[in-house]
Amino acid sequence: MRTSPPPRPTARAELIADTAIGLLARRGLRGLTHRAVDEAAGLPEGSTSNHARTRAALLEATVRRLAVRETQVVSMDDLPQGEGPEELADGLSLAMHRYLTGDPDLLVARYELALEITRRPELREMYVRTGTTAFREPLEAMLRRAGSPDPERHTLSLVSWCDGMLFSCTAGSYSAHTPGRDELRRGLLELLRGMLG
Repeated sequence: MRTSPPPRPTARAELIADTAIGLLARRGLRGLTHRAVDEAAGLPEGSTSNHARTRAALLEATVRRLAVRETQVVSMDDLPQGEGPEELADGLSLAMHRYLTGDPDLLVARYELALEITRRPELREMYVRTGTTAFREPLEAMLRRAGSPDPERHTLSLVSWCDGMLFSCTAGSYSAHTPGRDELRRGLLELLRGMLG
């Protein structure tokens, strides 16, 4: 049985979710309320409640929109494709540099949500699924094409390195330093050569 794709969000739904992402980045989860979204978005009071009745529904809409916006910043399809460590490092360093410099609010919002899903199992599945489809599966396919003897394990190592670098340079001890693309490429190349030989 074929299922139809979910309906395209309306401009108002996108505005609400985009505003929620911005509030998460600036105020954290405590600052994300229906009323705060209405005020920050310049919407009449009650607009966010009409769109997402509960806090869980608002968080779910935010996770969905975050996934869309992340793929707009870091689309795996428009990265350099290749099968060797150099080509993989080129593509991944471009993606990471875009993420760090393009819209840091997305990263901060992602970290806020990542902690929240540890307490909300109903959000965990959606959060993991969006990350798996958008990033993990394409990375595993790239590593497989590059000749990885253990692409699943190597994907975990690569994702962990990328996540750690993004966190350190956004919210961690290196947040005053945004590495350039060349610096990211060198680190990725060291890792990938170790994996792939």
